[in-house]
Amino acid sequence: MQTYELIAPCHFGMESVLKREIYDLGYEITEVSDGRVTFEGDAEAVARANIGLRTAERVLLKVGSFKAVTYEELFQGTRALPWEEFLPPDARFWVTKAASVKSRLFSPSDIQSVMKKAMVERMKTGWRRDTFPETGDDYPVRVFLMKDVVTCAIDTTGESLHKRGYRRMKVTAPLAENLAAGLLMLTPWKPGRILVDPFCGSGTFPIEAALMAAGIAPGLYRNFTAEKWTHLIPARIWKDASDEAGDMIDMSVDCDIQGYDIDPAAIAAARENARLAGVDKMIHFQVRPVSALSHPKRYGFIVTNPPYGERLSPDDLTAVDKLYQELGQAMGRLQDWSLYVISSYEHCEEALGMKAARNRKLYNGMLKTYFYQFPGARPPRRDS
Repeated sequence: MQTYELIAPCHFGMESVLKREIYDLGYEITEVSDGRVTFEGDAEAVARANIGLRTAERVLLKVGSFKAVTYEELFQGTRALPWEEFLPPDARFWVTKAASVKSRLFSPSDIQSVMKKAMVERMKTGWRRDTFPETGDDYPVRVFLMKDVVTCAIDTTGESLHKRGYRRMKVTAPLAENLAAGLLMLTPWKPGRILVDPFCGSGTFPIEAALMAAGIAPGLYRNFTAEKWTHLIPARIWKDASDEAGDMIDMSVDCDIQGYDIDPAAIAAARENARLAGVDKMIHFQVRPVSALSHPKRYGFIVTNPPYGERLSPDDLTAVDKLYQELGQAMGRLQDWSLYVISSYEHCEEALGMKAARNRKLYNGMLKTYFYQFPGARPPRRDS
């Protein structure tokens, strides 16, 4: 089976987690750069990566790369790539996104227009025809320019992989599902350990934790653009990858996952989202203020995305500061617990009254945040 270079974009700061995921799937990493991990894989890898990767944004099939500092070089470089090996003559193809960093070509619309024309010219030669009806399946192309090197790839995913399909009910400023999963994977939390999110909103952290605990692949119940590319990826490959993921589900796993929020509407949304994700019986949701946070057991984890205080008035910032203070006070009541907080609030540690063992810079969308890590004591080892 033919091997391809596959590119998996991710949130900035999540590259190491995504790299580990790809290794766990059994594929060889060829390059890691800011916000992207490139690996080798065949048609089966396209299906397995789309279904199984929790932290990726999408899976891209690399067509080629070249250097271009003028639009003529962009045209010629694009035309030199073997598009006809990927696109059938009736393909509907376009450059859906062009991103440029530290490159002399930087206008997305101009890049898109030049590349489309070049792709058509190559298709004319490759397929020996003058017209292309574009009445067939979609082949959206994404291009990255980094220091004048152009990388062209076809998007196999479609809607971003963070859209698992369960989050129908939303609240203000929800955390992307793949970022929540990645943050959980940056902690030592494992299924069977206590996990609490006291600012759960629409339930993303608890739901992603439950999906991980039960071994439910994030893309198992959704569709992908490349499912229709049967000349490249036969339908049986998607079925086999889906069956493999289905065989890994274990709903009997022992869990103690809880989500709290002061807003009853948020808790209602979280419960519905958990039901849609199929993990509602694994999570306890409750309307509860952070000031009432408590738990009788030791060695639990709090992983949470509290309000940041972005674009708020001084009075609102005072309220945000109070929430962080209450969270810090709750940690004083929770013996040997660990705390992990994603926030852009610059007074986070001061308000919590705690000094993080590590701050990891991450981007939540375009917003620079930090993942504050306060690891607690480890539980004693059980005698074997």
